[in-house]
Amino acid sequence: MKQTTDRDRQAPKFELRFRSLFKPGAGYAFPCDVDGHVDLDALSEAGRNHYFFARTVVGSEFATPTVDRAVVA
Repeated sequence: MKQTTDRDRQAPKFELRFRSLFKPGAGYAFPCDVDGHVDLDALSEAGRNHYFFARTVVGSEFATPTVDRAVVA
């Protein structure tokens, strides 16, 4: 189990974003590290299914994913 440190809480958060090729504003975003690695174990079953779907249809439904800073509310 990973312990959360003050550095982790202050570190920028990132999202791997799959943007729709056909519907502006539509797509999926998954929490990731700065290199775009998604912790699949941290996703729900539905989240994993969406992630694998998005990866499968890159080029036909979604653009190549980008790593963006997460919007913190």
